[in-house]
Amino acid sequence: MSRVVAVASMQLINKWAYVGTPLLVLGGALALSLAIYAMVPTDEVKYGGGSQAPFWYFLVLGIQSMTLVFPFSQGLSISRRAFYLGTLGLFSLMAAFMTGIYLLGGVLEEATNGWGLQGYFFQLPWISDGAWYATGAFLFVAMMFMFIIGFWFATVFKRWGTNGLLIVGFGSAAVLIGAAALSTVLQWWGTIGAWFAQQTPLSISGWAALVCAVLAAGSYATLRRATP
Repeated sequence: MSRVVAVASMQLINKWAYVGTPLLVLGGALALSLAIYAMVPTDEVKYGGGSQAPFWYFLVLGIQSMTLVFPFSQGLSISRRAFYLGTLGLFSLMAAFMTGIYLLGGVLEEATNGWGLQGYFFQLPWISDGAWYATGAFLFVAMMFMFIIGFWFATVFKRWGTNGLLIVGFGSAAVLIGAAALSTVLQWWGTIGAWFAQQTPLSISGWAALVCAVLAAGSYATLRRATP
């Protein structure tokens, strides 16, 4: 456990990248969104997509946490298991912290009638329509999903290099295209659309968490043989 905590502390050596930048990205996206809301000449409710900006940064952090810190950790004789658990644990805390900010921001938007502009940044249609814990679960899982995707691709790069990364990338794209083609041929799109229409933010969070667990297991299996 001490090694796991040490890995989390090692990741936080660059506190700006792991704490300051996510807040800066969030604050910048909020400021730009409010500026756009103020320029829209209508009193109707306005929503924007700027709130997703920190999610994409989590993808970048997943890549950086592997490519920049993993070689250093191996030089200190830290096991791959400790590195994996420490990194994943740290980002779980970060995702929980950012989720709390989003929930508090949603309360503030509700109290100020959309910042006095009828513009909503933290509250989004469908996602924020249910209970707060359902919204929180959706946001938390979405952030972890982005991080794990970035971490896994970085792990593939460390394990098999550029060629392996290209093969996995094109292979993943081929699987998605094949699934779409199969759904078209078998006329499954109506059934798929009906299934998604029945889902709630909480149920989607559960399915996404299952996908995260599979990807996390795959990234750990790849990490066990990755070279610094």
